[in-house]
This record gives sequence, C-alpha cells and structure tokens, in this order.
Amino acid sequence: MRRKPLGQAPGAGPADDHQVRLLQGAEEFFPALIEAMDAAMADIQFETYIFDFTGAGASVAQALMRAAARGVRTHLVVDGVGTGALPKAWAEQLQSAGVLCSVYSPLGPLGLLLPHRWRRLHRKLCVVDGRVLFCGGINVLDDYHDPNHGTLDAPRFDFAVRATGSLVASASDTMDQLWWRMQAVRDARQRRLPEALQALRAASAARHAQQAAQGTDPNAGPPVRATLVLRDNVRNRSRIEKAYRKAIGAARHEVIIANAYFMPGGKLRRALVMAARRGVRVRLLLQGRYEYFMQYHAARPVYGALLEAGVEIYEYAPSFLHAKVAVIDAQGDRPWATVGSSNLDPLSLLLAREANVVVEDAAFAIDLRQRLVHAMQHAGRRMDPARYAGRPLRQRVLDRVAFGLMRLALWVTGKRY
Repeated sequence: MRRKPLGQAPGAGPADDHQVRLLQGAEEFFPALIEAMDAAMADIQFETYIFDFTGAGASVAQALMRAAARGVRTHLVVDGVGTGALPKAWAEQLQSAGVLCSVYSPLGPLGLLLPHRWRRLHRKLCVVDGRVLFCGGINVLDDYHDPNHGTLDAPRFDFAVRATGSLVASASDTMDQLWWRMQAVRDARQRRLPEALQALRAASAARHAQQAAQGTDPNAGPPVRATLVLRDNVRNRSRIEKAYRKAIGAARHEVIIANAYFMPGGKLRRALVMAARRGVRVRLLLQGRYEYFMQYHAARPVYGALLEAGVEIYEYAPSFLHAKVAVIDAQGDRPWATVGSSNLDPLSLLLAREANVVVEDAAFAIDLRQRLVHAMQHAGRRMDPARYAGRPLRQRVLDRVAFGLMRLALWVTGKRY
C-alpha cells in the first residue's frame, strides 16, 4: 500500500504534475516575476505583505503598470500594516495605468490596540494568467534596503518558488476569494453588491479558461510532486503547522529549518526534541541580528530545551534572515521541502493568512539543502549551549519579558499555543 504523502491536507493532496524552481533572494525572484508579468496576456493576481518602491522594488511596480496599460487585468493587494497606504505618487501612477489596488485590513485610529487587527495578510503570492505561481517569503523589497534599518551590507536571506501545475488553481481561487470578499464589503457599503458578484463570476470563469488553455510550462523541467498549503482563520487554521509536525515526525536522518521569527508552540517543540533524541540530526538557521524586540527576545527562552536535546542552532550573521523554509531527508527515499511565508511563531501560525508550497522531490530538496548548509557553514554562528545558559542577566530578563508579553498577547486573543 502506498503511504499517504507528507504534508497532505484534507481535500488538497499533493499532485505529480508540477514544475517548481527555487529562487533565492530578490536578485533571482524579481527578474523571474517581472518576466512572467511582461508575458501576461489576461490576468495578474498579486498579494504581498510589504510593497516598498525603493531600489529594485520599483521595477516590480513598473512591470505591473506595463501589464495593466496593455489591457491585462491586474489586481494588487497589500497589507495594511506591512505596507499601509501606498505612497501618493506611486498610487496615482498605478491607478493611471489601470492597476486595481486594495489594502487588506487598513488600521483605524486605534491601530494595533484592537486584537482583531493582529490578523494580517502575510502571504506573498502571484498568479499570472492562471498558469504560473510565485510563492515564498520575499516581499517587494530591495535585498539591500530595510525600511527600519536603511542600507544593508549584505543581501537579505530569503527564498521563493516559481511553479506551474494544478496547485496554481488553488492559489488563484484563494486569491480570488479574498479580492472579491474585500470588494464585496466595499460595494455592499455603496449598495453595489450585485455588480461585485457578477464581476466575480466573470473574472473566475475567464481565469479558469486561461489556465486550461495554457497548460503547464514545457521548459520548466520534469514534473515533481507538490501542493499548496494555506493558513487562514476559517477552514485552514493549522494546516501549515500540522504539515511541519507530520514531516518532522517521519524524519529518519535530517531536519534543517531556516526561519526568521522562531517561537514554536509546545507541539512543534516536542516534535523537534523527539526527532533529535531518536538520532535525527536537527539543525536550525535562525535570525542572528536584532530586528524587532519581541521577535528577537521572545524566541530565546525556547532554545534551552532544544539545545539540551542536541538540536544545533545557528544564527545568521551577515544580514537579516527572512527565510521560512525547511528540508527533511533530502537524500532519503521520502524527501520533503517547503518554501513559503509562514514563520514558526504564533503570529504566523495562529493569526495571519499564510501560504507555503510543499515539494516532495529529491532534486529540489537537495538544492535547497545545499543552500542552507552553505549558509550555516559560511554565514552562521553556532550557538554554544554553555554560553547560552550563561548569557548576561539583563539579556535573560529581556528574553523573559518579551516571552511573557507574547503569551499575554495570545491570552488576549483567546488562542492556545
């Protein structure tokens, strides 16, 4: 009997009809994205947490405008916290070109003081002509620029994938649902709901027809097994975390995880500890540079039990680590890898809309593994358990304060983690 593939979710199992290419950093991601946009004939759906127009980010905006100007239906959704209101000059240019823009959950006068505003659109997805999908952790943000820290000495460490195959329809459908739900709310306020529903049906039919006509990409390489795994606050509340736990639980040789904001809940921590104790080599590549108080300090109290179990922790040093990827048993008989937007922290796993692609293919897993191992060996500082235990009192106090504040925030939202 064939075993059920790792990462499978109810009603959305992996299929063998995909071509998936790994892209590292904006340097690889932006050219591939822009090439697809410039070839678009009918439709571009685009969602991102951050859209920053500095440096290379402007080139993505220009590609969107070129597509819209030649008649391609172009939808752009940005998050109300990650991006906020688009800069006036760029908003006018996008509108003039015909790009339809929407802001997900814009902040009101009370900002993030209202807990329901903590539910953000954190996924990074783009579907072109219902045929090509881009998914990962990379925002529209220049690799050498940070909105809070300015110019970076080294590029941000992050990944995305370019994929074709049946998972593209899943991505397109979920983006459609969000877009038209947002438009329906707006139109309902203006008493224009029938127009919104009619437009939804027409757009969905056109997109599916376009997908059927285009098929898969004949130049993208041999087909691989993959699936799209989503997280939202309705039907898919825990799919990404369960996919991780299931894959870690089945690991036989090696687990490598690179994650920007790492504060796993009890079940995920136990899965990592149990894997290490049964002889699996578990390595974590985590954020080594201070970026945000909560994410930096709240993560550190969970390191102790992991280090004690033999988990190896490496902190990425040259620049900001923003990756949300993992690879398990790349050289075994059941390779598993994931690239996406979901951090392993409560904001991603309990509150935000997220999207990961899971790939069960040896060549893809080995490629990702090689890049992560290289980063650990050449850009990571391995954490010494004795040094961790003896860190200064001030740092331990800050760690506990941040951890406590995170737990308090979860209590306010009524979540258990």
